[in-house]
Amino acid sequence: MTGSTLVEEAPLAPAAVSLLEAFSRAYPGVEVRLWVAEAGGWRCAYPEGGVGGAPGAAGVRRAIDAGEGPGVELEVIGSGAGEGVELLAVALEQVLRYEREARSAARELGERYEEINLLYSISEVLGTVGSLQEAAQRILTEVAEVLGAKRASLWGYDPGDGRLHLAAAVGEEGLTGPISIDDPSSVTARVFRERQPVNVERGKAFPKGTRAELRANGHEAFLSVPINFSPRGGGSRTVGVITLVGRLTGERFNAGDARLLMAIASQIGAALETHRLMAENVRQERLVRELELAHDLQLKLLPEASQFEGPARVAARCAPAESVGGDFYYLFRFSDDRFGVMIGDVSSHGFSAALIMAMTISAAAIYAQDSERPAGVLRQVHRALIDELETTEMHLSLFYGVVDAGAGRLVYSNAGHPHAFRVAGSGEVQRLGVTDPPVGTVPLDEYGESVVPWTPGEDLLFLFTDGLSDAFSERAGSSGEAALLAEVVRLRSSPPAEILDHLFALAGRSTPTVPPDDRTSVILRI
Repeated sequence: MTGSTLVEEAPLAPAAVSLLEAFSRAYPGVEVRLWVAEAGGWRCAYPEGGVGGAPGAAGVRRAIDAGEGPGVELEVIGSGAGEGVELLAVALEQVLRYEREARSAARELGERYEEINLLYSISEVLGTVGSLQEAAQRILTEVAEVLGAKRASLWGYDPGDGRLHLAAAVGEEGLTGPISIDDPSSVTARVFRERQPVNVERGKAFPKGTRAELRANGHEAFLSVPINFSPRGGGSRTVGVITLVGRLTGERFNAGDARLLMAIASQIGAALETHRLMAENVRQERLVRELELAHDLQLKLLPEASQFEGPARVAARCAPAESVGGDFYYLFRFSDDRFGVMIGDVSSHGFSAALIMAMTISAAAIYAQDSERPAGVLRQVHRALIDELETTEMHLSLFYGVVDAGAGRLVYSNAGHPHAFRVAGSGEVQRLGVTDPPVGTVPLDEYGESVVPWTPGEDLLFLFTDGLSDAFSERAGSSGEAALLAEVVRLRSSPPAEILDHLFALAGRSTPTVPPDDRTSVILRI
């Protein structure tokens, strides 16, 4: 609120009136007037309903700096006030400035209250209205009213066809869609792709060939913001767009308007995602049977450890937390003295993780036969999976080691998998440290490789995923990894299959405090 409102549109502050009245009583022989500049002249603000005209030359005049707005002058007619006029001018200046700041703060609070009330109203609508279209229509109506928009529209993203569909619109006519998110000429698609708001000032047009919500003569104010959804596990994604076109006041949308619309969009994001998930739920029910079949198929992709007869004694097991999971292992027998072991953990669960797991196994089975070096295998697997990992926003930890008993060494590459150990016959435990970040997180041209000594017939290669150590954490009440390793060290002389049976039996008796994760482990002695 500016100084103009202080002294031109609103009554004079009571404190200012009290000052002027006190001055008049102190100096009864003088007449006090307060003038405010107006278009074409002056207005007497004190006394109320005072004389017309303008400040005269007969009195003492002092300009009052009341802040922004029209000029203010104090006029004292008559003699005897002396220095009191100067003191009155200083006091009036302070009072009027304080009044300006108080009114400005009140206006700001009023605007914030209106915005907070709007956000609360939206939360209430989203919580009580079952139909997304009806809820969106009501929300857009309130948004358009508060922000004074001529048109408001909400677009929802359908991942099934890769297009934005008009969920609701109020006000003037505009685009009805659908709009492909790859459309290079669509502003709405650009906001969705770039996840950044677009705020175009009034009087500015879009580049030639650009399609947007209709703007009268191409010069209406335009504000468009992405609707983002942030699940608890992270990985925020854009699920729609809200657009406002034109303003009843003729002004542009300012930064505050953009922030408010972004806050509204964040509330709507969860509702859009919920609506999409509900629509998908029908399709998911049809997939239940397919997932059960996929569970059996996934486990069949993993080799049976019992088929690897010979000097190498190996035990391996994978227990998905859901119908299908993202944990996996694979075994490679190159000769009586050389044996390869791979274990991985995809950063998600369910069907998508299972597909990544299947692709990894397929790629590893091919490339492990072509490359002598674990680093070369991981590099080829990375190249085969990177497009799919980026599309699904997933990654995986991956360990691949080759034990060469004849040479007395273990050569391995470890892409972000922390649960890999060599357990010596003496009971010493050596962590096989990470050589590279998880596959899919950082673009790499080459993968690292490490070598550790191996004592044939005594050492154990012990690999597992965090689902197994989590179960031991629940049992031990502390570090699950430490408790798990302690059991392996205690049983290190036993056959790998007996050790593995014992570990999974203990894990199965744990009481989960968090949703269980996939449990996978491989134990090798050669």
